[in-house]
Amino acid sequence: MNTSDKIFIAGAAGMVGSAIVRNLAAKGFSNLIGSYHSRRLDELDALPIKMVQIDLKNQDAVSRFFQTEKPAYVFLAAARVGGIHANNTYPAQFIHDNLVIQNNIIHSAYENNVERLLFLGSSCIYPKEAPQPMKEEYLLTGPLEATNEPYALAKIAGIKMCESYNRQYGTRYVAVMPTNLYGTNDNFDLENSHVLPALIRKFHEAKVSGQKEVVVWGTGSPRREFLHVDDMADASVYVMSLEDEVVEKHLTNYPSPCFVNVGTGTDLTIKELAMIVKEAVGFDGDLVFDTTKPDGTLRKLLNVDRLSRLGWTAEISIKQGIHATYTWYREQSIASQI
Repeated sequence: MNTSDKIFIAGAAGMVGSAIVRNLAAKGFSNLIGSYHSRRLDELDALPIKMVQIDLKNQDAVSRFFQTEKPAYVFLAAARVGGIHANNTYPAQFIHDNLVIQNNIIHSAYENNVERLLFLGSSCIYPKEAPQPMKEEYLLTGPLEATNEPYALAKIAGIKMCESYNRQYGTRYVAVMPTNLYGTNDNFDLENSHVLPALIRKFHEAKVSGQKEVVVWGTGSPRREFLHVDDMADASVYVMSLEDEVVEKHLTNYPSPCFVNVGTGTDLTIKELAMIVKEAVGFDGDLVFDTTKPDGTLRKLLNVDRLSRLGWTAEISIKQGIHATYTWYREQSIASQI
């Protein structure tokens, strides 16, 4: 990519999309255009990006956008996302909305000769009982986790759509599969958020209200991997910037997977995670585990050897990332009260 190329970030107002915008801007890219559905981020006003409101589920609207703007590169970071509760409550919306959004964008990218597209997936694409750490080759080797199967199926379809367009049309559409993400612009809603932002909010509210303890579901023994969203954005831009011959050799050379895992390659227990959050927040009370609640999958770790061989590794440690995320969350909480 050249710094003057027009780059479209679908879902630029989301956690991942906004991180990609920040990363591109920091690297000198100045011809950015981003989409948002309902929420526009004020922080993007200071960056070299034009924000447009688009209903990405509307095929005509997406088609008109591509015909008018003619982006050279596309980061497909728009998606309906959420935790276990949201996935269980809205399964039809999770599979429908994600399928429609990615189908509209990928096909319009092909129709308008986009040079390269990067699709943002999720580690939930892998089978529930996949060997650990999970390699790209494990895709479609077993049943999925039931709680987020509709979302996972949509993401798998996005991968296969990129792969199929590459095979039939010679496109260079690739994908990245991140592990559990957290960081700036995360969702801290206790009903719909993932475990790390939920822990940050629970410990913060317990500290502010003077509670004596914070209760965490399960035994605390399951192991999880976490990646700061700024590292995710950097990996995405790195993969998008690979030389054509590298992409063709390693990512669009069917039947090799057209996607790479993005993570740290290390994990920690939920108890260890909770202790790091507790320390970052400065909560002095007790940490209690409700062992009557389910633990879920005992381990979920990505094998990141493929991306490492391509030259990228994560830089933000879990302690650094959690401290930075809590600082951002506290600043947002203070700002909302002014």
